[in-house]
Amino acid sequence: MPHTVEEKKPLLARVRRIQGQAAALERALEQESDCSAVLQQIAAIRGAVNGLMAQVLEGHLREHLGAEERTPQQRHEDLEQVLGVLRSYLK
Repeated sequence: MPHTVEEKKPLLARVRRIQGQAAALERALEQESDCSAVLQQIAAIRGAVNGLMAQVLEGHLREHLGAEERTPQQRHEDLEQVLGVLRSYLK
């Protein structure tokens, strides 16, 4: 996870935007909004979640797999863990 306060702030900002988008989607559904508006909101949420995933994944790869002090075994374990998460995410 974020290793500094500076890394944590943009992640939390992304999560809060996603929460706002999800709340807007819920309102749109409750108000029986036009299908195209609902689909647009779903697409926006998906894009936001994908951006969050990319940012967290990049940080993880840099901090764990790119760290010189990690042993080959630790790197292998981290890689397997990331691959498992990616497989699940991409289903």
